[in-house]
Amino acid sequence: MPKQKLIVLPKNEPSAQTGPSSKRRRGFSPRTRWIVILSILFVVALGIVFWFSPIGKISQITFTGNAFTSKEDLLSVTRLAKGDAFYGTSAATIKSRLKTIPAIEDATITKEFPGKIDIHITEYPVVAYELATSGELTAILQNGSSVRADDRGVAVEKPVLTQWADYQKEKVALCKVLGTIPNELTSDISEIMPSPTPSFPDRIMIYTRSQFEVITSISLLADKVEYLNQVIETQPPGIITMLEADSYTPFVPQDAESEADGTGTQ
Repeated sequence: MPKQKLIVLPKNEPSAQTGPSSKRRRGFSPRTRWIVILSILFVVALGIVFWFSPIGKISQITFTGNAFTSKEDLLSVTRLAKGDAFYGTSAATIKSRLKTIPAIEDATITKEFPGKIDIHITEYPVVAYELATSGELTAILQNGSSVRADDRGVAVEKPVLTQWADYQKEKVALCKVLGTIPNELTSDISEIMPSPTPSFPDRIMIYTRSQFEVITSISLLADKVEYLNQVIETQPPGIITMLEADSYTPFVPQDAESEADGTGTQ
């Protein structure tokens, strides 16, 4: 008989997961799981205790810098009150709520633990005054909003705006320009009126305390105001035009003024 070929099968080694030498599957032991669960529960319980305890509540709210808005109105807008959760409202949220008030330009919120919130208000500056239809004098801020003038007195060096009822957009633009000009350059301006033309829709008429009449435009005022003050300081009262070209015409010609003073030539 022919010899049969012996087939050698590979050795069947035990699986790394099921054999006697397999390693135990890695994971948290029951003891570790309990430690983690208890730690989480402790942190949650501590947070709840802090949230509802007096130490986690607002105990003092202070406002500074507000002249045109009362503390009651500020509290109403911010929705803050003593006894509320100290971390219940973020500083960014408080600031955004305050800036919905037209007179407020900016606000700085400082939280001091435990329970103290300091809020410093920055309001838009007063640039002019306006007489309302009711006869009440109102202060006009740099952003064009109006507030009661008697809340912070009247600055006599600020101009009065008249006849602007039909030119609200232009009035806002004028107030923004006035806010960029130093006070010493506008202190002689007593009144500003709209005086539009087809060529200059933002033209204005300015009256000064030194008896000058000035014709210019809102868009040119900031660039021309220095020239205005130079003429006022060196020339007698007259009409100053500050548009595309600048000109000055005295009310009384120099020759007539000399004759009136008796100093004319004989």
